[in-house]
Amino acid sequence: MPPVFRFAPSPNGPLHVGHAYAALRDYDLCRRAGGRFLLRIEDIDPLRSRPEFEDAIYEDLAWLGLTWERPVRRQSEHIDAYRAVLSQLDARALLYPAFMSRSEVAAASDQPGWPRDPDGARHYPPADRGRSADQARARIRRGEPHALRLLTDQAMAVCGPLSWHESGAGPVGETGVVQADPGAWGDVVLARREVPTSYHLSVVVDDALQGVTDIVRGRDLFHTTSVHVLLQQLLGYPRPRYHHHRLITGEDGGKLSKSRLSAPLRRLRRDGSTPADIRAMVGL
Repeated sequence: MPPVFRFAPSPNGPLHVGHAYAALRDYDLCRRAGGRFLLRIEDIDPLRSRPEFEDAIYEDLAWLGLTWERPVRRQSEHIDAYRAVLSQLDARALLYPAFMSRSEVAAASDQPGWPRDPDGARHYPPADRGRSADQARARIRRGEPHALRLLTDQAMAVCGPLSWHESGAGPVGETGVVQADPGAWGDVVLARREVPTSYHLSVVVDDALQGVTDIVRGRDLFHTTSVHVLLQQLLGYPRPRYHHHRLITGEDGGKLSKSRLSAPLRRLRRDGSTPADIRAMVGL
C-alpha cells in the first residue's frame, strides 16, 4: 500500500508563506515516496472558522500546484466520531470534567515553580480531579460549562514508555527514535467547553480513520507529538511516521502567523509572484 500524507490547515485566516512552505514540503515528500496526498480542513473552532477562508485555502493550494484526493475531510462534519472516542475513554475512567475558567486557573496556579507545558501554559490545577462523580454530575446538570481533560498520569501508567520515529528534526535536533513525554503537558483538554473535541483528539482520530502513515509538520508541533502517541496507544491506533521541519520566520526572526497577517499568499499572487517565486522564497 502506498504511504498516505496529509496537509491539514485551519480556515481561520489567510494562508501565508509559512503555510506555503509546510504544504509544499509535505507535498514534495509525498510525491517522492509515491504516496497519496490528502487535504483536511480542521474547522472545529466555531468562532474563528469561516467559509471564505476555506475557499481561499483551496484556491491558494491549487495555485501553488498541489492536487489532493477528494472528498476533503472537514472536521466539523465528524463530531459524532469524536464523541464516540470520548465515550470510550470515559468508560475507562480516563477523563474528568474540568470546570475552572482561565482566570480561576491563573489564580490557582499563581505560585513559584508551578509546572508549565512545553508551550509555556500552566498545568491545570488538580481541584477538579478530586471531586466526586456525584458532585461533577450535579454541576453538569446545572449547566455549568466544562471541558473534558485526560488523566494523563493514569493514561501513561496504562501505556508504559512510548516513542516515535522522527525523520525530520525537533527544536534541538532530535531525530531517529524519540522518547515521548506526555506528562510534560499535564492533563490535556480532549473536549473543549464549546465543542466536544479538541485539536489533540480530532487530529489523532482523523489520522487513524484516514489511514495516514506520514505526518509532516512544523517544529512548533514537535512536543505535542508526545500527547498524540499516548492517545494512539490508548486507542489502539497505528503509529504514523513523523517529520518535523523548520519554520519560516519573519524579518524579526519571529514565527509567521495568521494573526500577524504575514505575507498572505493572495497578496503575493496579486503583486505578481508566481509559484516558482514562492518556492524560491522559502528555499525549496
